[in-house]
Amino acid sequence: MKRLLLAFVSFGALAFAQYKLEATGEPPADLAAPIRALMEGSGHKVLAADGKVWCEVWFVKAAPKGPVSSEADVMWRTVPLGSVIGAIRWHDGAYDRRAQPIKPGVYTLRFSMFPLNGDHQGVAPNRDFLVMSPAKDDENAAAVADFKSLVALSKNASGTPHPAVLSMYLAESDFKPGLQNVGEHDWILYVKVGDAQIGLIVVGKAEG
Repeated sequence: MKRLLLAFVSFGALAFAQYKLEATGEPPADLAAPIRALMEGSGHKVLAADGKVWCEVWFVKAAPKGPVSSEADVMWRTVPLGSVIGAIRWHDGAYDRRAQPIKPGVYTLRFSMFPLNGDHQGVAPNRDFLVMSPAKDDENAAAVADFKSLVALSKNASGTPHPAVLSMYLAESDFKPGLQNVGEHDWILYVKVGDAQIGLIVVGKAEG
């Protein structure tokens, strides 16, 4: 009976752990002026079940474009490596896709792809992700085209040898803007970035 009760409580907690989406105001002043100038005038606020703000996210007015990438298993092939895609503010601290703790604060979001090596095998069906870096350390609006430099910048967010990352993908069909629960744990923010439709996992850790 005790085990059954615990299972019921766990299921109940999961069922009621609903996240909600609201609009939020202009990009934060913590962003460097050149990066802030790239952003839309308003953003997206994700609220946890207890009503507290989980995060706020802003995206650029238009996704940067470059030569079509020939990289394998990458969906967003027209965006250059290291391009600014948005910014995120964690209010009470959180975690990234790898379950690395992230301190409260404002971070830039730059496009990248995880390397093709054994360390990342099976972590996602596509290699697209966004790299977080502290806004105070990332002031140049130009793309960080060197992967090692991008990782070094993001290490200041994670405090580990691995960058702080959020998984994303192009939502090419059945696109519906907003926040949706996918699977048991993930909450995905579906938005348009310029003419691109993307899904960004704002809540959820990689399993396994």
